[in-house]
Amino acid sequence: MKKRNIAIIAHVDHGKTTLVDKLLSSSGTFRENEEVQERALDSNAIERERGITILAKTTAINYKDYRINILDTPGHADFGGEVERIMNMVDGVLLVVDAYEGTMPQTRFVLKKAMEAGVKPIVIVNKIDKESARPKEVVDEVMDLFIDLGADIEDLDFPVAYCSAMNGTSSLDPDVSTQEPGMQKILDMIIEYIPEPKVDLEGSLQFQPALLDYNDFVGRIGIGRVKRGTMKVNEMVSCVRIDGSIKQFRIAKIYGFLGLKRIEVESAEAGDIVAIAGLPDISVGETICDIGKEEALPILHIDEPTLQMTFGVNTSPFCGREGKILTARKIEERLMKETERDVSLKVVPNDSESFIVSGRGELHLSILIENMRREGFELQVSKPQIIKKEINGVTCEPYEDVQVDVPEEYVGSVIEALGNREGTMDNMETKDGQVKLAYTVPTRGLIGFMTEFMTMTKGYGIMNHTYKEYRKEASSNIGHRKFGVLVSMENGKSTAYALGQLEDRGVMFVEPGVEVYEGMIVGENNHDNDLAINVVKGKNLTNTRSSSKDHTVVLKRPRVMSLEECLDYINEDELVEVTPVSFRMRKKVLNTAERKKLEARKAMEG
Repeated sequence: MKKRNIAIIAHVDHGKTTLVDKLLSSSGTFRENEEVQERALDSNAIERERGITILAKTTAINYKDYRINILDTPGHADFGGEVERIMNMVDGVLLVVDAYEGTMPQTRFVLKKAMEAGVKPIVIVNKIDKESARPKEVVDEVMDLFIDLGADIEDLDFPVAYCSAMNGTSSLDPDVSTQEPGMQKILDMIIEYIPEPKVDLEGSLQFQPALLDYNDFVGRIGIGRVKRGTMKVNEMVSCVRIDGSIKQFRIAKIYGFLGLKRIEVESAEAGDIVAIAGLPDISVGETICDIGKEEALPILHIDEPTLQMTFGVNTSPFCGREGKILTARKIEERLMKETERDVSLKVVPNDSESFIVSGRGELHLSILIENMRREGFELQVSKPQIIKKEINGVTCEPYEDVQVDVPEEYVGSVIEALGNREGTMDNMETKDGQVKLAYTVPTRGLIGFMTEFMTMTKGYGIMNHTYKEYRKEASSNIGHRKFGVLVSMENGKSTAYALGQLEDRGVMFVEPGVEVYEGMIVGENNHDNDLAINVVKGKNLTNTRSSSKDHTVVLKRPRVMSLEECLDYINEDELVEVTPVSFRMRKKVLNTAERKKLEARKAMEG
């Protein structure tokens, strides 16, 4: 059977995973009566809820006389390391672009990775059925992007298809009336334009894992493409380690892919994308070879982490009320298990009760926290901190490319806010009352900015960012919260009476009847200092009737914070308590008197 190996790349939410669904169903890979849910490849519950792909997925379809291996890649920049390594496994990419939004920061990011790897692109303009679709301008934008990224003349002659992945229709014409049911046009285009893998079946074996998976039965699984030769189950092979050492092992299992299933196969040959098990600590970038013919492939680049957080045992007074898994040993086991499949994640012990976890960005780390919470863990996590690097004797920090789309009336506030966060404007375009801003901003300046940005633009702004590079460290005071917080000074249940009396002090995060403890953050102060308050105070009852009739207390709605918003919000002296039921923000030092002493000591030292 002839082979084609392709990856699907795009900005977040431009429809990659939905397109894969429709390619699977159009190819006849599923049986007539087989039930397939939408976005079938997004198997993790969080992926399905948020509509994002977190880890790359491998699938394959049989179409005509071809086996087409398809890799669905993450669109979010936090998972960009995966995109880079996947380019090593394929000969072509489908670049999916939204027919209205056009090229976005991650479109540039993923296309740059594809061009660096020298793979053949096909452009797919998706969501062609949108009323606001502007397919011709979008194709021009893609052309400009290719030119910006230094494409060769032959690369600019890229084939284009138009589709609505949601409706399952496609055509080769930008006119929406030419859309036909099925994705055959795109499948035919893959066969016609994507080159066959250049392989050497007769040479000695070379196989390099580019992705990892893990299951409890066979342990770590390496997913990659057989570059040369063949391999069989139960065969003894050598693994050339990243440090150059060699370890021999027996191939226990080889898995191929078809539709949504991982199928066991007896052998694999050059050009096949497969998963192998047998070496418990197989790692990305190592090379599997025939014994005695060890020849290592170039080591694959793995993106370094740019953010770190401390994960620790929950020490709040409510510890153990809502979660089942509480101990440091269990937290460590779970974090180490995550590193088995996620090569961009690093975990090192901090002290006996906590661990420093480094990742590619806030989303990367918050998804790990969310998964642990759903599994029954209770833990406390610190504010995300950037990881600084010493480059040529200069302290450097990560910077990001930021693209902002806002209605004209909010543009002044956004420019001012990004300027305060050491952002530099690279470009500004105005069209139909919408302004598109391109900025370079220190990663630190973006921590905590999303909530402020959404408030500032009344929810109409769209912001996307992607890691750019390490640069000289910016000024020290960016990325700090403007306001202080309201901190509970008592344990107990909050009362409507107390909250009503304190409303003019700031914005509350709790409503009446919520259990609170001393040191828990219950609101935001109107001023820049922290304020200890009593939210559990009840009304003194007397047997004298009040001259003015008691009015029912009508309270403003409290601000409800998501996990990412909590992580964004806290300062260095605060933590987020995460349980399967709730998120609570708290001070590291819970006792009010102790905290005041500490603050006074700091003020004297400062």
